[in-house]
Amino acid sequence: MGYAYFNCCRMLGEDHKSDNIVPLMEQLDPNDLLIFARVAEAGSFTRGAQRIGLPRSTVSRRIARLEERLGERLLLRTTRRVTITEFGHQLLEHARQVAAEVDAATALGEYRQAQPSGRLRVSIPSDFANLLLGDMLAAFVALHPAISLELDLSPRRVDLLGENFDVAVRMGPLPDDALLAARRVAVIPGSLYAAPSYLAERGDPESPDDLAEHDALRLLQASGEPAGWTLVRGERSWEGVSPGRAAANSPELLMRLACAGAGIAALPDTFAAPAVRRGELRRVLPDWCLPASAAYAVFPGRRLMPAKTRAFIDMLSAALDTPAQRKPASTD
Repeated sequence: MGYAYFNCCRMLGEDHKSDNIVPLMEQLDPNDLLIFARVAEAGSFTRGAQRIGLPRSTVSRRIARLEERLGERLLLRTTRRVTITEFGHQLLEHARQVAAEVDAATALGEYRQAQPSGRLRVSIPSDFANLLLGDMLAAFVALHPAISLELDLSPRRVDLLGENFDVAVRMGPLPDDALLAARRVAVIPGSLYAAPSYLAERGDPESPDDLAEHDALRLLQASGEPAGWTLVRGERSWEGVSPGRAAANSPELLMRLACAGAGIAALPDTFAAPAVRRGELRRVLPDWCLPASAAYAVFPGRRLMPAKTRAFIDMLSAALDTPAQRKPASTD
């Protein structure tokens, strides 16, 4: 900006005898600001171009033209990454306003459609989708034939903006992110479970301290370390790490191991309920439970939500917010 200002001042000095008004800067094209915002959010020219639907060469040329008009670099390009300059960060706040207005106008058009339509990209943990949402997803596809539903069940935490996802289902506390919004769709309690055959052989623990004499099937955290167990009963709580027989980053697999008699697993009650009804699992320490975990639908922050996204989140929330989902599994 300083370079452009200096040139403009020099031009005014040279032409001070003229009665003509010299424009300080050619008016910026809002489309160039939108392109800059998309590239900055995506972290690369290629992904930014894919989001906008323009060739990468066109996007690069438009960014270069914007930099030339402003007189400063906005992005530093290398073969591996794109870095935003200090001036680029300052301009990005204004560019995001342009992008937000475009998103709002687009969302308004979709919102007014009588029938939600278009491509809908959703990220869901595989265990969550396989054990809880099969019927809901089938019903959604049948109810909205104009929507093309794409599901990513990989365990990684996707970049909603950079990878152009519409919704991600996430468990537990969420980090602050001004570019994303979230809606809580469920609060899921959990308990300890084991196979009747395991308990017949090893005995039922009568208190949490007795778990030290049992084999635990533990959930691996993102850090790679097995998670400890926290149990609550009224105002009382207990924390501990029982001896581990196996650990995995999949609650579904831990449940299958528990059904096979390999040990005690901490499971969401909704995951364990079918196995409890079949007699394959039984609650351990039924007076104690795990702290409930919240499930959220996370989506790009917009003033108006696209109709396709709203339809999916509404059905997701309805599928999870049922009495059967909220109470622990029972063998009664």
